[in-house]
Amino acid sequence: MKRITLSVAAVVAAAAMAFGANAKTKPTPTPVADTPIVKSVSSYILLDRTGSMSGIWEEALGSVNAYAAAVGKVEEGEADDLDTSVTLAVFDYQEGLQFDVLRTAVQPGNWTEVTDDEVSPRGMTPLFDAINRIITLAEKDNPDKAVIVIMTDGQENSSKEVTHDGAKAALDRAEKRGWEVVFLGAEFATFDDADAVGVSSSKQMAVSKDQLTATNQRLAKKARDYGKGQSDEIEFNAEDRAVAEEEDVKDRKGSNR
Repeated sequence: MKRITLSVAAVVAAAAMAFGANAKTKPTPTPVADTPIVKSVSSYILLDRTGSMSGIWEEALGSVNAYAAAVGKVEEGEADDLDTSVTLAVFDYQEGLQFDVLRTAVQPGNWTEVTDDEVSPRGMTPLFDAINRIITLAEKDNPDKAVIVIMTDGQENSSKEVTHDGAKAALDRAEKRGWEVVFLGAEFATFDDADAVGVSSSKQMAVSKDQLTATNQRLAKKARDYGKGQSDEIEFNAEDRAVAEEEDVKDRKGSNR
């Protein structure tokens, strides 16, 4: 009986030693790295190409090209961790809404400049229809963060697809998604239409033709900050308005402010 007890004890001891050896040699799990947060912003520029834009067309196109360059520009000391793209659509009315997408989700480094050989002013201003179309286009793309830039020199006069209520509903959907919508009056300072569709006054600004490029460069920087999470929204401050020469535009063109 004593021998049997000793044998059992020996087996238990051997098993314990084996378990201890295995425990010592078990590999340490490799730590799982945190998944990097992807920072991105998609810009959608809606440019009025109606006939009244002909006097400032060169400046308008130049400002769009400047925006595309600036939204991809990495400042000194800034981390290059933002994915950006720019979509450009132009609109007018000729026997119906003419809504042409000239650039689709183009990364700034691949942007080719838009010239008046490609597109020129014509027609009337179906602003509400065009706003609805650009928001619908962005919704199909479904970006996490989007900046919608509406640039016009006139008021709505020919929409057939939606009323101001339809355009407002589209912008309300954009707002619920956390997207930013800004309204630039190109040599234009009457913001009744922007008010009607729910664009905040802090996101509306009149811009002189000579300052369209500088203004869009500053706006592109704001878009980058929004995409990086460094700002929650895009608003125009007193410095932006001074650079845009907003008061001069109001004095020359009249204003509802």
